[in-house]
Amino acid sequence: MDWYSSIFELIDMRSFSNLWFWIALAVVWSSASHWVLGVPYDMVTRARRVGGQAAQDLDDIARVNVNRMLYIVDTAGLWIFAFCCFTLSALAMLGFFYGMEFAQAVFLLAFPMSLVALLNLSTARRVRGLALTGEDLARAIGRCRIYTQVIGMVSIFFTSLWGMYQNLSIGVLG
Repeated sequence: MDWYSSIFELIDMRSFSNLWFWIALAVVWSSASHWVLGVPYDMVTRARRVGGQAAQDLDDIARVNVNRMLYIVDTAGLWIFAFCCFTLSALAMLGFFYGMEFAQAVFLLAFPMSLVALLNLSTARRVRGLALTGEDLARAIGRCRIYTQVIGMVSIFFTSLWGMYQNLSIGVLG
């Protein structure tokens, strides 16, 4: 017996019946809702509660991350958008037309995260365009976090429905 078959017997390589996929799904959405515009949300709550230097730190880190994000989008945004659309289309075709479960799993992670990326980009443009600071900045980041969490809840719901359907239709023994 070669070691490939031993590993594949030990670790279930199907995506939706694999515990690691569900752990990755939870980590991705937890991280996405904690890091809004590259700013950790505990920094936002501390800036609202304490003020002073914490509020100045929030303004500074948000300004740096917004400027960085918008610079990247302004210089290479079209290429990034085209590559992401190609990748998502390829994953959708491989997953749902050709029935490749791994591509389905990656698509169900990547597509909603692309919506979150567009939401962050929209918020970054709004923060820079209105020159938001202080409580207005914290409110904008909080609103973006709420929308991210809503996208995450809907995504996790549909991913779990699709995963249960896949597991029930394929069966335990494959």
